[in-house]
Amino acid sequence: MNKPLIVCVEDEREVLDALVRDLKPFAEAFRIEATQTADEALAVISRAETSGDPVALVLADHIMPGKTGVDLLVELTHKPGTVSTRKVLVTAQAGQQDTIRAVNEAHLDHYIAKPWAREQLQAVVRSQLTDFVIARSLNLLPFVKTLNSPRLMEAIRARTSAVD
Repeated sequence: MNKPLIVCVEDEREVLDALVRDLKPFAEAFRIEATQTADEALAVISRAETSGDPVALVLADHIMPGKTGVDLLVELTHKPGTVSTRKVLVTAQAGQQDTIRAVNEAHLDHYIAKPWAREQLQAVVRSQLTDFVIARSLNLLPFVKTLNSPRLMEAIRARTSAVD
């Protein structure tokens, strides 16, 4: 298995570049893919699934050409390979109805309003990825430097106690 995948979906190149730049602290433990449409994101996710690489997190803008970010996140909820994928909507343009749909139908894990603060984005991503690796029962040691170390160490201790 390769590194778990983070997929960023944003149609504005400058915003996408900023998102990827702010995610650099996670690049040692996760592969980061930048896409500009929902269809591109689905293609990246499909390749990852074919390779057996887990899709840990999708950060999606809402308003994009073609399929919206909320539509993408809802679709991922119904795909067997991405049921446990963490979903974050990063947008300034989702209305109340779209946000409610994202929460109810896509099981949205977090909403980040644009413009975001780098520290806030990184804290949300760290928390979501920590939840993902613990829930997926991945080997937690490779993630201790990058994610929430106290939570990971607690999960390692709990796993070790369960085996004893």
